[in-house]
Amino acid sequence: MPEMHFPWLELSILIPLMGSVLVRLPKNREFARKLCVAICVLTLACTIGEFWDFASLDRFEAHDHGGLLSYLFRQGLFVVDELSAPLFPLTALIFLMTFLSTLKTKLDRFSLSGTLVSESILLATFSCRAGWLLVVLLALGTLPPLIELAYRRREGIRVYAIHMGLFVACLIAGWALLPSEAYTMDAATISSKLTFRFLLSGALLTIAGLIRSGVAPLHCWMTDLFERATLGTALLFVVPMPGVYALMRLVLPIAPSWALQSIAILSLITSVYAAAMALVETDARKFFCYLFLSHASLVLVGLELVTAVGLTGALCLWLSVGLSLSGLGLTLRSVEARMGRIDLSRFHGLHEHTPILAGLFLLTGLASIGFPGTIGFIGTELLVEGAVGVYPLIGMAVVVAAALNGIAILRVYFRVFSGTQFSATVSFMAKREERFAVLVLTLLIIGGGLWPQPSVASRYHAAKALIQKRLDQEVSHPPPES
Repeated sequence: MPEMHFPWLELSILIPLMGSVLVRLPKNREFARKLCVAICVLTLACTIGEFWDFASLDRFEAHDHGGLLSYLFRQGLFVVDELSAPLFPLTALIFLMTFLSTLKTKLDRFSLSGTLVSESILLATFSCRAGWLLVVLLALGTLPPLIELAYRRREGIRVYAIHMGLFVACLIAGWALLPSEAYTMDAATISSKLTFRFLLSGALLTIAGLIRSGVAPLHCWMTDLFERATLGTALLFVVPMPGVYALMRLVLPIAPSWALQSIAILSLITSVYAAAMALVETDARKFFCYLFLSHASLVLVGLELVTAVGLTGALCLWLSVGLSLSGLGLTLRSVEARMGRIDLSRFHGLHEHTPILAGLFLLTGLASIGFPGTIGFIGTELLVEGAVGVYPLIGMAVVVAAALNGIAILRVYFRVFSGTQFSATVSFMAKREERFAVLVLTLLIIGGGLWPQPSVASRYHAAKALIQKRLDQEVSHPPPES
């Protein structure tokens, strides 16, 4: 396997991890926030370096250049491939935008150090190919929100702890029961070895992935998290979609076709259900939670289709949803920082006071549903085309979910930014950092929509490589003659 020219992955993991210790030293919280921004800029620079370095190799996967962790563990722990390469800069950008848009009023409730630890764990998760370490990292990633709920906010943790405890238990048990050679088997060998132990391990890993992804009826923890945790913490915990990544790495290579179809059907039901809930929800946080659930489930539907067009659409949608819903969530967070929890049962008329935030809300919302000219358009079109080509009814359901999401977004836009005149004694205008975040997100969303070819070509190549890898495995391991 080729090696990159610099230890980009190790640096992107270690910088936020060491930064989490450094930001605990200053007593001035605003200075600590600026320090976090600088750390996130460095991390983003390393992830962009990783992306360009990997692209220059023109290979499906590559090892990180040997660094401190490789020296300590005597093996290449971190690997980047065409599936995970764009996830690193996307994740680093989401964390940077979150720190940039954090206002002074939120600093006492938002854990700067814990958020940097979460970023480090998440980047390590996306770069990890060793199964045992991936299981450990996925389990560790559930701890920062739990610590915030229990110790910083002193909120009830029962719902979150039960679901995440079940997620970790299923993950560890499923991995422990899985035969060590499972990921090197071809499809015929897997079919011949569908013993009770193999089926049980696959089922446990699937349940773990579905819980972490919030697929109904295992989604209650997500609405509870959005209600009790800070909005920034909840956003960063769900938007990068580590649950989808776990299903891709742990379940997709060994799951039989009927299992993938079952996951796709469950995801489709979740997508339509969550879109319908977003349409009637009266709390802005829960509205966003259901909107995200609907989009994340659509990504899962595309991944489980395992066709070139459907897989390309899902991979494009993964990136566009991560970018657009991060912007939408941060917009809601900024509005909430000015006026408290947003009640959607009445109009607020904030457009005159926050025109920039109103524009960003509409842009990111429309991008998330695939509005033409935005980054989400191509991904949604490819997903619908891929789904209709395999199962026409699933394609129709995807269109229904997207339509419901579009209506829900416009409804919330009119509720928050129009309908009445709002009077305030203080200025609600966007701060300089918020305007910068808005500018960056706008350029990426519109730029990705007007010039989609590089992104689509990269995702199509990744999808073809993933499918070809499965075909090569079947050819190199032909089924035994009877």
